[in-house]
Amino acid sequence: VQLQASGGGLVQAGGSLKLSCAASGRALSMDAMAWFRQAPGKEREFVSAIRWPMGSRTYYTDSVKGRFTMSGDKAKKMVFLQMNSLKPEDTAVYYCAARQYWSVQYYTDKQYDTWGQGTQVNVSS
Repeated sequence: VQLQASGGGLVQAGGSLKLSCAASGRALSMDAMAWFRQAPGKEREFVSAIRWPMGSRTYYTDSVKGRFTMSGDKAKKMVFLQMNSLKPEDTAVYYCAARQYWSVQYYTDKQYDTWGQGTQVNVSS
């Protein structure tokens, strides 16, 4: 399985971007997909996750709640991250990730065994 993330770019504070992540290749059941981000000089951090066996239940880190919305189409093996009201502190490389089964530690990057290449998001003040 390969993941391809896209949709990053440069936007002013308060603006919006929509990231996409598409899975290709022979894919096992992917019950969990997530977005992580890594800012320069910082560790990779959890952004959001989707749990498909639970009717597309989504989870977010506190700093993006109310601004970011994760959605997906399991049949098409795609997930999206709609990012609104962007802030300079959202600047980072955003990665999509997947695992076959849901994990209660969905917020930990080590739980995911498949990763996309990352897409850069820059938010100017």
